[in-house]
Amino acid sequence: MDLGTIDLGFRWLVFGAASLIAIFGALMMVTRRNPIHCALLLIVSFFSLAVIYLTLHAQFIAVAQVIVYAGAIMMLIIFVIMLIQLEVESTKRRRITGAKIIGGFITVLLFLELAAAFVTLPKGTHAAAAAGHDGGAALGTVASVGVALYGKYLFPFEIASILLLIGVVGAVVLSKRSKE
Repeated sequence: MDLGTIDLGFRWLVFGAASLIAIFGALMMVTRRNPIHCALLLIVSFFSLAVIYLTLHAQFIAVAQVIVYAGAIMMLIIFVIMLIQLEVESTKRRRITGAKIIGGFITVLLFLELAAAFVTLPKGTHAAAAAGHDGGAALGTVASVGVALYGKYLFPFEIASILLLIGVVGAVVLSKRSKE
């Protein structure tokens, strides 16, 4: 079924629902104390983002979102959580520290920056993005992502894979050292 044949109102409804679920999942993730619950709520946010990508006609990015982030990265995070055996901090309950104040300030700044970017966006961009006809109709498809990834961005892609490999090797070395 082609997403272009679906009613625009229904697509906006799905987009809005997925956006609210993603925001709710993200807010719940950063406010929970149990790291496993946080990881599961992050998976909810990842799946909601995949639905948002589908409504924006970016099928490849939606599938990659589910496979790479919700699958591989979250399994790695859960593995690390189980590996280091986090203990619940019962002594530091609702204390306001300098780090929390700085984090809150940075969060407010980022939201203001996003709001400013959204307000200053040209009006024609909203309609083109909603219709999916902004001149780059193939943007987000498998062919366009493959050409960009293995053409123009091949070197950064390989560097990112090497950095991820170094991170995994470092995690294994650190876990071996802590067990001895």
